Amino acid sequence: MPLYHTLGAIPPKRHTQFRKPDGTLYAEELVSTEGFSSLYSLVYHAYPPTIVKTLGEPYSVEPKIAREKHLKHTSLIGFNIQPEDDYLQSRKPVLVNSDLHISLAAPRKSMIDYFYKNSQADEVVFIHQGSGVLKTGFGNIKFVYGDYLVIPRGTIYQMEFDTPDNRLFIVESFSPIRPPKRYRNQYGQLMEHSPYCERDIKRPADLETHDEKGDFKILIKKQGLIYPYVYGTHPFDFIGWDGFHYPWALSIHDFEPITGRLHQPPPVHQTFEGNNFVICSFVPRKFDYHPLSIPAPYNHSNVDSDEVLYYVDGDFMSRKSVVKGQITLHPGGIPHGPHPGSVEKSIGKESTDELAVMIDPFRPLMLTEDAIKIEDENYYKSWQM
Repeated sequence: MPLYHTLGAIPPKRHTQFRKPDGTLYAEELVSTEGFSSLYSLVYHAYPPTIVKTLGEPYSVEPKIAREKHLKHTSLIGFNIQPEDDYLQSRKPVLVNSDLHISLAAPRKSMIDYFYKNSQADEVVFIHQGSGVLKTGFGNIKFVYGDYLVIPRGTIYQMEFDTPDNRLFIVESFSPIRPPKRYRNQYGQLMEHSPYCERDIKRPADLETHDEKGDFKILIKKQGLIYPYVYGTHPFDFIGWDGFHYPWALSIHDFEPITGRLHQPPPVHQTFEGNNFVICSFVPRKFDYHPLSIPAPYNHSNVDSDEVLYYVDGDFMSRKSVVKGQITLHPGGIPHGPHPGSVEKSIGKESTDELAVMIDPFRPLMLTEDAIKIEDENYYKSWQM
C-alpha cells in the first residue's frame, strides 16, 4: 500500500550509524521490491538478519493438479475442507494458475513453534470466520471477520487466533497486490471516487521488539517448496522501521458500494489488482433505481477470463441455493447467469445483504485434487428449467 508509515526508533538519516545503548550498531536492512525501483522499507534490527544456524531438507507443497483443462461450471463446498491444527497444513490450494493460487484453510491453532515467510508471492488472507492478531516484525494487526490481510512477499509472520473456529480464503499472488490504478492519483493517493480511502486502511501497530537469541524456526516458501531454516535470533527484533513496504488490512465492511440507476458491472466492485487478475468485494447495497431496472445480473459470456465467486454471507438473489464458503467457478468460453426464476423474482427489490469475494483471472484456472474432493458434481445442471 503506497502510504508512508514508521514505528519504533530510527536514525535521522538513512544508511548512517545507529547505535545501541552499549555502543554497538543496530543492523540496517533494506527490504525492497522490483530491485531498487519500487516500494521499500528500511528496517533496523537488534542483530543482523542473516544468522542461519541450520537448514533442513526442503519439501514440496506444490498443488497437485487433477483437472488441467476443462469447460464446466464448477462449485466447491468450501466448508467441507476439514479443520486441522497447523496453519500451513490446513491451507489447501483448490484453484491455481501461473498468476495466482487460491486456497481454503481452517486452522485450529495459532502459530507458536515456527514462523512463516512466503518469498514467492504476496498473500491476501480473507478472514471468513475467526479473529486474532497478525504478528510481524513491522508490528501487529488485529483482525476480525471480514478483514483482508495483505501480506507482501518476504514478510515473516505468525497468525495468532482467538478460538479454534477459523475459516480463511487465501490468494497467493505472484505479482504485487495493490489498489486499482484508477482509484489512485499520480501521487498514489486514493481519489474521491474510490470505494475506500486511507482512513479505512489498518496499518501495523504495537511494535514488539524481541531482542532474543536462540533457535527460531522459519519455514520459507519458494517455488513450491518449504525450506526449514533455523535462525539464531528472533525474526521480530525490529527496533524500528520506516517506508512503504509492510503488511496492512482492509475490512470488506468498509468497502463502499457504487450503485446506479441500472445494473452496475463487476468492475465497480474491484478492491485489489494483481498481474492478470482482479479481486472484487460484493457488499450490502441499494439496488438500481430506474423504474424498469432488473436488479439480477444479466447473462454474461466470459470471453477473456474465468470468474470465481466465494460466498461469504447473506442472500444471493441470482442463485437458487448458496451456502457459506461455497466457491463457484465459471470458466471463460461459456455463458453463465442467474438461475431460472431469479430475474423475475429480483424485480422490485430495493437492496441486497449479500457478501462475497470475486476473483477474475485472465488465464484459465486449474482444479487441484483438494478441489475435486469438495466438488458439487451436478452444479453445471443448475440452470435447467
